[in-house]
Amino acid sequence: MSHDTLQDTLIEDSAAKLFSTQVDKDRRLRAETGEWDAALWAQVADSGFHLLLASEASGGYGQGWTSAYPLLRGLGYWQVPLPLAETMVAAQLASAAGFPIPDGPLTLIEQGQGNQLTVADGDGLATLTGTAHAVPWARHARAALVSLADGRLALLDLQGAPGVQVQAHSNHAGLPSDTLVLQQARLQAVARNPLALDRPVWTLGALARSAMLVGALESALEQSVRYAGERVQFGKAIGKYQAIQQQLALMAGDVSAARVAALVALADAPGGEQTSCAATHFSTAVAKVRAGEAATRGTSIAHQVHGAIGFTHEHALHFATRRLWAWREEFGTDAAWASELGRAAIAARSAGFWPGVTAKTF
Repeated sequence: MSHDTLQDTLIEDSAAKLFSTQVDKDRRLRAETGEWDAALWAQVADSGFHLLLASEASGGYGQGWTSAYPLLRGLGYWQVPLPLAETMVAAQLASAAGFPIPDGPLTLIEQGQGNQLTVADGDGLATLTGTAHAVPWARHARAALVSLADGRLALLDLQGAPGVQVQAHSNHAGLPSDTLVLQQARLQAVARNPLALDRPVWTLGALARSAMLVGALESALEQSVRYAGERVQFGKAIGKYQAIQQQLALMAGDVSAARVAALVALADAPGGEQTSCAATHFSTAVAKVRAGEAATRGTSIAHQVHGAIGFTHEHALHFATRRLWAWREEFGTDAAWASELGRAAIAARSAGFWPGVTAKTF
């Protein structure tokens, strides 16, 4: 077994042990009431998972996105109620920009993408004014990594900083998705984005969500297969009926396709020894489209297989399906990413289409 394979296996085993033993229904429900799970975050922080993508020079582990897959997939599979993915992305970008990585959970903001934000540069002091919508976990985050439209990255303090107001909202999963109202909020640090990647927060956020969607899809599929084998109707398990088998097979195919697309995109992302960003945008778009489409069909099939019990709050299925509905919308819907691919394909015209697809660059 190679070092990389062994290392990835250790990460996967550690994540599975932590999430499977510590994340339960009560913890998920408490998060939906707005409670911050400091004890669970402390365990994650002790593991160092949040610094996996950050450079070694900044105190991280300097691993690539492929090594992060078990963590991201695990967040979806076990429906972990923490902003671990956001913190991993923010820490990677902060370390790339040369910022000190703040302690505690972090979140992400992309200027544009529906956020009306204005940057004012002063005498060594930059401020941010405007409104940022649907900021994941903002009320609990220590700081936000902000991707500015002019290509710079910035850090914004969110805990008690002047000019920062947090309005609490939730996504479809009941998890924090807050609005930030900023009035000349001082940016702690501003630097050029060293990655040749447009909209780094938006793109890497979509990449993380794609892997998380795979995990939640796998959870919903396993629950559906198990229920189909247990639920008896007309004298036999409903999983024996061809119509149910066909639906589960379609869902399994979608999950497999989403997994492959996510793994390809993770391999193309900058991090660790992989520094090229040429294919990152294309591969991330494909992964988010495929995962979003799989989430739409998969949630429908899962709830049809479960019938009425799947719609009750007592059953665990909704923890996976509500996250699927939420995450397919965040950092760009599958329709939005598909439109970007479509516009690029049209711009490439017939002569550039196939070369662009094979090189994953248009």
